Amino acid sequence: MQSNVFTAVLIPLSLAVIMLGLGLSLTLADFKRVIVYPRAVIVGLVCQMLVLPAGCALIAHAFGLGPELAVGLMLLAASPGGATANLFSHLARGDVALNITLTAVNSALTLVTLPLIVNLSLMHFMGEDRAVPMQFSKVLQVFIIVLGPVSIGMLIRSRKPGIAQSLDKPIRLMSAAFLAVVIAAAVYQERAHIGAYFKQVGLAALSFNVLSMAIGYVTPLLFRLPRRQAVAIGMEIGIHNGILAMTIAMSPLLLGNATMAIPPAIYSIVMYFTAAIFGYAVTRRHTDEQTSPEASPSRS
Repeated sequence: MQSNVFTAVLIPLSLAVIMLGLGLSLTLADFKRVIVYPRAVIVGLVCQMLVLPAGCALIAHAFGLGPELAVGLMLLAASPGGATANLFSHLARGDVALNITLTAVNSALTLVTLPLIVNLSLMHFMGEDRAVPMQFSKVLQVFIIVLGPVSIGMLIRSRKPGIAQSLDKPIRLMSAAFLAVVIAAAVYQERAHIGAYFKQVGLAALSFNVLSMAIGYVTPLLFRLPRRQAVAIGMEIGIHNGILAMTIAMSPLLLGNATMAIPPAIYSIVMYFTAAIFGYAVTRRHTDEQTSPEASPSRS
């Protein structure tokens, strides 16, 4: 893909804005909170970093995705939770503090895990001879593009909380606008094949989304974690940072492949509907449990 103003300027800029917004919402306390929720954080991270990539690879094979589309789906599995996971978790009565902690820790670990998973995916799906290894220079680029704005955002939040609060809404609006532009650009660049791609990857993206939320919700319950933490982990794992995956796919500094951006683009649309359904379902179940005769105090 030839470099142009969009891929060379707008894509890195959009990622920087997204990461700046994330930094404005984080504090050092979010990382320290790992000590408060050690079991929940460990369960969430294991699901995110080990279980999901394996499940995603199985889905890619099960649906017979082409190599580039399979790698694009794996980019989602390697990406941390999206910022809107906090909102959905709040609406579904999840543990939002846990969401913030998982986002903070996962975003930091992604600097190592994302290049590793992407490189393994390229070798597995596209063949070792066609793989584009994430050399140190590319890892460094990801580090600068991702961690730089996050650090600046956290610094502003720490030193100038008033400015951070006033920037929060504009940054969120810009992030949403950039997400729409990136999705539109990915679709436009692949417009000749988008119908075929949607047929090929639509059900796979939906299946991966449902699998992500199911793993994120059921696994904590199996480990006897509170329902609120299960809801938080389900939202965190189900709502991936699609724009991060798309920008890595389309940026000429990294993968430079618009086809790989198609699965994240489709997923980014689908996940909001499934998250709303999931949130309604768990909230309804919680309400039913609260109002059931067994939950009511007995009268003597």
